[in-house]
Order: sequence, then structure tokens, then C-alpha cells
Amino acid sequence: MSALAVGDVVAERTVHLSRESLVRYAGASGDFNPIHYRDDVAAAVGLPGVLAHGMLTMGLAVQTIVPWLGDVGRILDYGVRFTRPVVVDPDAGADVSVLARVGAVDDETARIDLTVTFEEATVLVKAQVRIRLA
Repeated sequence: MSALAVGDVVAERTVHLSRESLVRYAGASGDFNPIHYRDDVAAAVGLPGVLAHGMLTMGLAVQTIVPWLGDVGRILDYGVRFTRPVVVDPDAGADVSVLARVGAVDDETARIDLTVTFEEATVLVKAQVRIRLA
């Protein structure tokens, strides 16, 4: 890994989520809350539609840096604040974009700030991963 400077973009990607993605995640995570797969239930509780699982969104965000980082064991901590749900359309799905940029760096660690958006609006704030440099 070359020297890092604040502001460097280290990774970026867009992930397409479909309703099938949500079903697969529900099976893997055990989270079968019907707001993640039933439009009628989502509407009944006042949601704008079926929502992607928050932990799915959080996971795909941090996964963005793994190819660049190489070793997930170098992740020291990770946290986010959820600000907006990702509504997954039954036909079009949803595209979630992640931009990973160096937010701070010292001799041993770096903070990677993740900008996570859906429909041009921020989905997660304070999405930060602290990594060990060596």
C-alpha cells in the first residue's frame, strides 16, 4: 500500500440491489422482518416501500474497501449512523453507491470515510472505518 494522504480516494463502487438480494440476505442473516420483502406490510407501517436491511447496506459499504485493503484483519473498527432507508423497487431494484476516501492518517492507522448514497441522497453518515496501516 502506497503512502496515503487525506482526501485520497481508495475505492468506489455501485451495488445493485434487487428484491432477490433482500431475500438472500434475509436467509443468510435470519432477519425475516416482512418490511424487507412485502410491500403491503411496508405500506401498513408507513414506509415508502420495501427497505434493504440496514446491516446489508452497512456491510456492502465496508466491503468496498476490502479489495484495496487486502486483509480484513486490518480493520480495527467500523461504525455508521443510518439517515435514510434504501427503498428497493420490485422491478428496478436500487443502486447504492459507495466512495471511500482517506479522512485521517497517522503513523499506524488511517480513517477511511465512506460516502454512501442512494438516489443522490446520503444513506449513512459518519460511516468510518479505522484501519491498521501495516
